[in-house]
Amino acid sequence: MNGLQKILLIYTGGTIGMKQDRETGTLVPFDFSQILSEVPELKKIVCRLDVHSFSPLIDSSDVNMEFWIELAGIIEKNYESYDGFVVLHGTDTMSYSASMLSFMLDDLEKPVVFTGSQLPIGKLRTDGRENLISSIEVAAAVRSDGHPMVPEVTVFFENILYRGNRTTKYNAENFRAFKSVNFPELAEAGIHIKYNVAQIRYPESWGHPLWVRKNLDNSLATVRLVPGMNRKMLKGICSVEGLRAVILETYGSGNAPTDSGFLEVIGELTSRGVIVLNVSQCPAGCVDMDAYATGRALKMAGVLGGYDSTVEAAVTKLYFLLGQFADNVSVKRYLCKNMRGEITIM
Repeated sequence: MNGLQKILLIYTGGTIGMKQDRETGTLVPFDFSQILSEVPELKKIVCRLDVHSFSPLIDSSDVNMEFWIELAGIIEKNYESYDGFVVLHGTDTMSYSASMLSFMLDDLEKPVVFTGSQLPIGKLRTDGRENLISSIEVAAAVRSDGHPMVPEVTVFFENILYRGNRTTKYNAENFRAFKSVNFPELAEAGIHIKYNVAQIRYPESWGHPLWVRKNLDNSLATVRLVPGMNRKMLKGICSVEGLRAVILETYGSGNAPTDSGFLEVIGELTSRGVIVLNVSQCPAGCVDMDAYATGRALKMAGVLGGYDSTVEAAVTKLYFLLGQFADNVSVKRYLCKNMRGEITIM
């Protein structure tokens, strides 16, 4: 890459794009094509900045498959014209969207940085201004050989750059809204942005065209285990017509009840070819179904371990794989692979 870096800012919606109406005092979206007037500090960044806004804007609580396909399509359409992308997104489902894009954008060789804010960019104490400026700097950063510094899908928030499919929103009221407890940060912004190069994923060779995979399938259910849960309700969820996969959010290192009623439902699912993926409710740690008898019972019933995956990455990975393969045998094979740095396989 030579010359001035070109960055496309994609505004999908969310708190960061709000400002206070002077007459009514209510928060309203502002025209992101006028971003330089709102954040004049951007003029000091040595890159060309263009803006694409969704129309209509999307509240992140309304994010769905059609949104992901549209967002991936915008990056696909503009991929050859820009050196990096910054996606402004509501915080509530940002980890889902960053995880999904990491799977959809195959052979990605350019930065796609998700960011947002807890306070609107028009507020005096907003965190949006610094998040936006640093995200653009990350998207424009290059190595000494001219290749992008971080050619993967990431989340930047409150001075920290995370791998997108390793993040979870854990705080609704603090500027440090996201965590990546099972994987180190990719960079930290202080006086300088310090990159953790050893943890960044780089292609084995450069120059591959981007391949955007848009086939997705949401034929899955997620079940969070709680003590005393109603077995009839569990059976009802798992008997939904067309169900191809179930994510079990289990206790600790992948443990679940061992009573016959529960295991019978799980056994019925796996016997008819439905994928059952075990992901821990704990934010930190890894599923190990050999550690306790309760976990071994699940393993004997045909349940797959989700390693140290976040729930967000597990859900979107299954959406993605179910869309790529009509047979669950292939889906199972790829579930056990570290495709985009989303799991740690020892």
